[in-house]
Amino acid sequence: MDKTRIGSGETALITGASSGIGEALAACFAKGGFDLVLVARSADKLETLADRLSSKYRINAWVEPADLAMPGSAKKLAAAMKRRKRSIDVVVNNAGVLEHGVFAAIPDQRHQELIDLNVSGLTSMLAHFLPPMLARGHGRVLNVASIAAFQPVPSLATYAATKAYVLSLTESLSEELQGTGVSITALCPGVTATNMLSTVKSTNSRLARLPGFLVGNVDKVAAEGYEACINGDVIKVPGVVNLAAMLASRATPKWLMRRISGTLGRKSRE
Repeated sequence: MDKTRIGSGETALITGASSGIGEALAACFAKGGFDLVLVARSADKLETLADRLSSKYRINAWVEPADLAMPGSAKKLAAAMKRRKRSIDVVVNNAGVLEHGVFAAIPDQRHQELIDLNVSGLTSMLAHFLPPMLARGHGRVLNVASIAAFQPVPSLATYAATKAYVLSLTESLSEELQGTGVSITALCPGVTATNMLSTVKSTNSRLARLPGFLVGNVDKVAAEGYEACINGDVIKVPGVVNLAAMLASRATPKWLMRRISGTLGRKSRE
């Protein structure tokens, strides 16, 4: 048996798979021998990715277009998997959105959109896909959070808060799932070279001047997340710099962390 294809016979469902970390994670799971269910809003991009990965890695890849920010989407997706007799062994909750700017200057609807997808959509996915895993006594979940989950981030206030929710939920469930055969992991990347970063850079010249060593490679981030998921690690922070920052934030008093974050946040808007 090829030890690099540990997922042979298993299926991984990946949300937000059409680009960025989700696309890179899809490649990692395909390389590991997992069949794929690719989920995102863009059917065309998913079809292209499915064709490429199935051809390269000799796995099955199915496309399920869905907007997980819409109420009931996760329920419909779970029902579709049951109807098609596709048992999901791994769920990767990667779908998410980001908005950079002063909280009061961002429209209410945009704040709600972040909450609908990053919080409500992810929670609904867990609510519908965890029970079958528990019934089988086998499964893995990979929730893509962010290093922003560990500290307040002015100018990314709502985004950071949604990712703090994802991290807290993951840590809580990791204890609930002990002994069930189901593991859950939070991947907490720092700034990563994706289309999302490019969009944010276009609105902030200071972010466009970030030094290269602070920007993670998307393939390396995905590879570390994949390995952590397979190993059943609870939290994975890719990159030495990000890990050091996370450890420092957890050891720093909250009042001081707020002051530091506030100063850096104000400078990023100058």
